[in-house]
Amino acid sequence: MSDTADSPSTNNPPPGCPAHSSAVHLAGLEYQQTPSQLYRAMRQKHGAVAPVLLDGDIPAWLVLGYPEVCYVTVHDELFARDSRRWNQWPHIPDDWPLLPYVGYQPSVLFTEGAEHQRRAGVITQALEGVDQFELARECQLIADQLISSFSGSGQAELMSTYAHALPARGVLWMCGMPQGSADTERLVEDLRISLDAGEGDDPVAAYMRVGERIMQLVKEKRERPGPDVTSRMLLDPAGLSDEEIVQDLISVIAAAQQPTANWICNTLRLLLTDERFAVNVSGGRVSVGDALNEVLWLDTPTQNFIGRWAVRDTQLGGRLIREGDCLVLGLAAANTDPHIWPESHVGAENSAHLSFSNGEHRCPYPAPLLADVMARTAVETLLEHLPDLVLAVEPEELTWRPSIWMRGLTSLPVQFTPQVR
Repeated sequence: MSDTADSPSTNNPPPGCPAHSSAVHLAGLEYQQTPSQLYRAMRQKHGAVAPVLLDGDIPAWLVLGYPEVCYVTVHDELFARDSRRWNQWPHIPDDWPLLPYVGYQPSVLFTEGAEHQRRAGVITQALEGVDQFELARECQLIADQLISSFSGSGQAELMSTYAHALPARGVLWMCGMPQGSADTERLVEDLRISLDAGEGDDPVAAYMRVGERIMQLVKEKRERPGPDVTSRMLLDPAGLSDEEIVQDLISVIAAAQQPTANWICNTLRLLLTDERFAVNVSGGRVSVGDALNEVLWLDTPTQNFIGRWAVRDTQLGGRLIREGDCLVLGLAAANTDPHIWPESHVGAENSAHLSFSNGEHRCPYPAPLLADVMARTAVETLLEHLPDLVLAVEPEELTWRPSIWMRGLTSLPVQFTPQVR
């Protein structure tokens, strides 16, 4: 099939038409537990850029190659972030599952050019004001409190009781929410529901409550600013409106919470299941840094990111990309691209992964450093408190969430010697 025939938007064919017969479904995949096998098979069949079908057979491109992801992310003039460019909007139903991630919002995530530089600059300046040593101390206190809630029982499910809660509390502390208050705990729970809803949860209602509470926080900080991210955003000379700050704070909180939670849990899984680390992590400090970095290469929390939209017809990886086509950034596939690891050996000491994306729209500096502080503190503190921590199930019994977007465990049950308080 020619590049033109493969293009997901040639003559705007309706979803599910025969023109997409070679495209790979990215929903309901049997490969969800082992996505690396899927990426390998797609790369062999389609090369660095593969035609895919999103939920509801909506066509898009998945960028699998490391050089190609780098090219897309540094050429904003060809591949832009404003999703209103998408040529498939006539085919998108109102209840489309990915609409919350693709539908245009007035946040920094969808801005372009000078406006993006203005909004991202405010976030960068605000995050640069976070003292990393102070953040580490605060996260250690949070970790101590969380661990004390289950350390006497000799068992715990770490995904819900620890990995999710710590970065949520940490990022809210950075934003100026008071630690330990019932108000903050309600916001932590609403964040969990809105980002990772369980059975019986209402993520839409939770997201609305998050927005209302962050707006209240912005108003409080405008009246009484403090040494926090929210206040620094409000005082920035760029003069963002309250509504803009609310949108961008929610983006910062969401980006810090779920990916960091999965980073923590994926690292704990590696430390508890891989014999290379098992004999070296006594006390919680040796090899933790290597494990954190290896996870970013091999089990990165953000597997795929949607997306970029072609500004005009162009070529990428031998494919003809039509104006308005959607490109999904295959961060996990790019991190294991055999062209950058020709001997199939991923070096954990290398930090050139794409887990925080790349280019103008990557996670703003110093967000990756702050995420590392939270994740490293969480892992080290847990292992220091519970040095004989072991899995409560066989490693093969651990299951991954059925998502092609995020890489995280459904649960991480552990056992340890109960701590007498």
